[in-house]
Amino acid sequence: MTAPARLPRAFWWLWTSSAASNLADGVLKTALPLVALGFTTSPAAVAGLSLALSLPWLVVALPAGALVDRWDRRATLVVADVARAVVVALLTVVTLTGGGSMAALYAAAVLVGVAEVFRDTTAQSVLPQVVGRDALPAANGRLHAAELTTNAFAGPPLGGVLVGVGAAVALGAPAGLWALAVLALLQVRGSFRAPRAVDAPRTTLRRDIGEGLRFLWRRPVLRTLAVMVGVTNLAMSAVSAVFVLWAVGAGSAMGLTEAQYGVLLMWLAVGAVGGSLVAGPVTARLGRTATLGVSVVGSALCLAAPAVTTDPLLVGAANTVAGFGIALWNVVTVSLRQRLTPDHLLGRVNSAYRLLAWGTMPLGAALGGLIGETWGLRWVFVVGGVVAGGLVVLLPRVGEGALVAAERAAQEDGVRGPDDEPTDDGPTDDGPTDDGRHDDGPPADEADGPDDVRP
Repeated sequence: MTAPARLPRAFWWLWTSSAASNLADGVLKTALPLVALGFTTSPAAVAGLSLALSLPWLVVALPAGALVDRWDRRATLVVADVARAVVVALLTVVTLTGGGSMAALYAAAVLVGVAEVFRDTTAQSVLPQVVGRDALPAANGRLHAAELTTNAFAGPPLGGVLVGVGAAVALGAPAGLWALAVLALLQVRGSFRAPRAVDAPRTTLRRDIGEGLRFLWRRPVLRTLAVMVGVTNLAMSAVSAVFVLWAVGAGSAMGLTEAQYGVLLMWLAVGAVGGSLVAGPVTARLGRTATLGVSVVGSALCLAAPAVTTDPLLVGAANTVAGFGIALWNVVTVSLRQRLTPDHLLGRVNSAYRLLAWGTMPLGAALGGLIGETWGLRWVFVVGGVVAGGLVVLLPRVGEGALVAAERAAQEDGVRGPDDEPTDDGPTDDGPTDDGRHDDGPPADEADGPDDVRP
């Protein structure tokens, strides 16, 4: 039996940074729409914040992926977190001095979104350089558990509570957390540039972008999964952009307080944590295609639930089911993409995939605001559920036979190279093992990285 892979010290600093950064994300993305309610009750105006946060994926995702494959990846993470900390700190100062406005929230959301594009693209590409191939399953599982717990479990209720204390407090907390993330990243030593062949010619940014796009589009499995997650995120973005108006305030349909709203969102993470812990056994029993089907159905039920009930317990239960399905989706699809993509293309393929997957989110936010403004908020949930559920028609395109054939072709092409050496040669920590004893993440063969489906 092979001994569990050892995780280098550099990984635990990366893990700490990721936990702090994702907690900041969770707090800010819950706090922004709640703070906006102090300025407006327009569905379109509130939905505009989701649009502003996600619009950068349409504009800068492709060049970001190409640049990440050229730059030092640790330095890119540092700059991205510094940028977000500075932007939100300035927004906090503006709020404290009485200058807060929707315009200020929009501007901050766009700038934070741009930095997030670079950070998230880099995060999926740097890990193999930090831990090496043999340790990827253990590292991915632990990293995913930290991100899930902080971003979706702890962040939303904390954001709701902090808004109750004061808008400036809720906006200032993420700035401090991103500063902590930077301090942890600075402890990771070494160079983290993408590997390139010694005799590889210099290429233009445009050619690099094209290479990543062609690789993705010529792989039917990856292309279909990107389209499916893009449609799912469009529906989820439409619902999440206006859900705060449906849920928060004495005059809303659900009548929740800010803190209760944060707790309601937390149930999505509860399901996701559970899904990530049992993803291996579920996938082994059902197969990967059926597992993806569970995710599609769960997402549709969650999105449609507010249209038929305003009971927080029932809506929370639907969120839990959706979170469970989202975790299953990410466990299957992110691992698959990592196995099918060569190291030197990871940044570009990740950004191209994310462009298709997340580039629909601005459109979804805009549609959610438009539908809510024109026909009423209930119809946003109806349309979202129908659109997400309709993806079952694409499941045959990612059948188990197609997945196995894609993996076999990647092996024949030599995609998965022998780059098994971690970059950090300092003391290591075994951490929990991946042989079923007390693992925090999914099993070794199905661990995943940062999420593709965005709740």
